Amino acid sequence: MVSEIRFEPGLYRGTADYYDRFRLPYPDTMIADLARRAAPSGQGRLLDLACGTGQLTFPLHDRFAEVWSVDAEPGMTEVVRAKADASGAAHIRTITVGAEELHAEPGGFELIVIGNAFHRLPRALVAQRAHDWLEPGGCLALCWSTSPWTGPRNWQRALDGMLRGWQDALGASCRVPPGWDRARRQDPDRDVLARAGLEPAGRHEFSVEHRWTIGELAGHIRSTSFLPPSVLVDHAGDFDAGLTAELGPFAADGHLTETVGYAYELAHKPARRP
Repeated sequence: MVSEIRFEPGLYRGTADYYDRFRLPYPDTMIADLARRAAPSGQGRLLDLACGTGQLTFPLHDRFAEVWSVDAEPGMTEVVRAKADASGAAHIRTITVGAEELHAEPGGFELIVIGNAFHRLPRALVAQRAHDWLEPGGCLALCWSTSPWTGPRNWQRALDGMLRGWQDALGASCRVPPGWDRARRQDPDRDVLARAGLEPAGRHEFSVEHRWTIGELAGHIRSTSFLPPSVLVDHAGDFDAGLTAELGPFAADGHLTETVGYAYELAHKPARRP
């Protein structure tokens, strides 16, 4: 069995404002497709684990009578609570705790979602607890999106190289544990879910063209675990200048275009037999 990779706590401390402003939303087509397949009753409960600033909570919340938005980083749940209060969504409950430490009654949720975070959690433990927390027939959706530095375009390759250089220069290369992606390749998420008793219901993929400004990319990078404001600190100005110098030649009308990939891996808890 492949050993789990451990991510240190606090990697996202101080990123919440950037996360909320510069993380791209999941496309409406994906949210609608997930809602159609999960088929919430309108009277049930949603659990958004490692919720960030609510990138899944808010597009889905009006399909549920109650929503639990859970994140280990207080800054994230504070933003979710402020947004819920401002929109009058009193049925959204924020809980500041790690996903593996959450206490919830068995069979209490129609749908559990985890956005861009399952790889950072103790997957086997969280999968087993998700199985227990779901009502019979309930669904778990692992939601994902690609990052701007992982694509094939010339500007994306240049950005990837620049980010690696800054990580090395600032001693931040080990903030993301080496080998985290290898562990998932050797023990794919769907196998982890299956061992917990969750039945696969397909991987569903979507793509959206997006145009970034360099300033928006700078904000997006500050929302990451590897070059957050706490790492850039006094070097932030130099970083922004370097980013402009590196990416400016690729920009057309001040923008950089990419095709963002989105997907969700769906699994469900077997329904009770009659």
